Amino acid sequence: MRRTLMAAATATLVALLPNTAQATPSYPDPRPLTGQEIIHDPTVMRLKSGGYVAYSTGGIIGTRLSDDGTHWDDAGNAFAEPPSWWYEYNDTGDPWAPDLTYRAGRYWLYYAVSSWGTNHSAIGVATSRTGLPGTWTDHGKVFTSETTDHWNAIDPSIIQADGKLWMSFGSYWTGIRMVELNPETGKAKQNATVHHLATRPDAPYAVEGPEIVKHGRHYYLFASYDACCQGVNSTYKIRVGRSTSIKGPYIDSTGKPMLEGGGDLVLEGHGRYVGTGGQSTFRDKGQDWLAYHYYDAEDEGTPKLGLNKLNWSKNGWPHVA
Repeated sequence: MRRTLMAAATATLVALLPNTAQATPSYPDPRPLTGQEIIHDPTVMRLKSGGYVAYSTGGIIGTRLSDDGTHWDDAGNAFAEPPSWWYEYNDTGDPWAPDLTYRAGRYWLYYAVSSWGTNHSAIGVATSRTGLPGTWTDHGKVFTSETTDHWNAIDPSIIQADGKLWMSFGSYWTGIRMVELNPETGKAKQNATVHHLATRPDAPYAVEGPEIVKHGRHYYLFASYDACCQGVNSTYKIRVGRSTSIKGPYIDSTGKPMLEGGGDLVLEGHGRYVGTGGQSTFRDKGQDWLAYHYYDAEDEGTPKLGLNKLNWSKNGWPHVA
């Protein structure tokens, strides 16, 4: 009885105290994976033929294949050789941050080519009937940016909304932008308006890697904030805002616009899983999933694939599970 009374008194005291300890978020670990887990900026999809594919930064768009979404095998590269035009943007023909979608009976693979620290950049597109590596036909540039622009044409992400095809993109250089695409060619419409969706208040405007998802009556803009690509020193984290219009404004749950630095925290580093970001989403058997990379603090900061279920609260906000 004495222990019961003490426990009850303690519980009452905790309830009366400010909710400081409980304010610190905790995150579930990613799904346990086996095989080839090393990856960066993953885009994941279950193919119509069965099995899963993940494309990523590294190689000539590195590829991983899986029968069950748990064990992953290295499957080489999307392309045997870099298309010649890639060399306009870097000396090695190195592509970044692919995005995989399916529409009109074909798989569409968008990607970026650039060099570190410049916005002389381009987004390209390729198509395939199967979505498998080695089957892609490149169609050239979709949209470009130059050093005179206030945006950076990398990190593409595609969504269909209101009968139109849209591409969000952006990295630093005042943040996340969006343009309308021609659904026939998959490329930016001529003289397309460049919409502004998200930024940070101060230079270097550390927000990139957008992904827009429709859920219910809202569009949700996920983005990676802070520093990528520094191993265990990375501070990458994933934030989100939402809007009833594809064009925004996107706001977080407190009402702060993403154009003013807002964004609810969805996932950040915890334990061995450092610098979570470079995210994408996919849907499989009625379940939404969040794919991302993290830097493994127990493996010298090696970038690896993270997969978590993406669930939705009653008031419509996403959270990892």
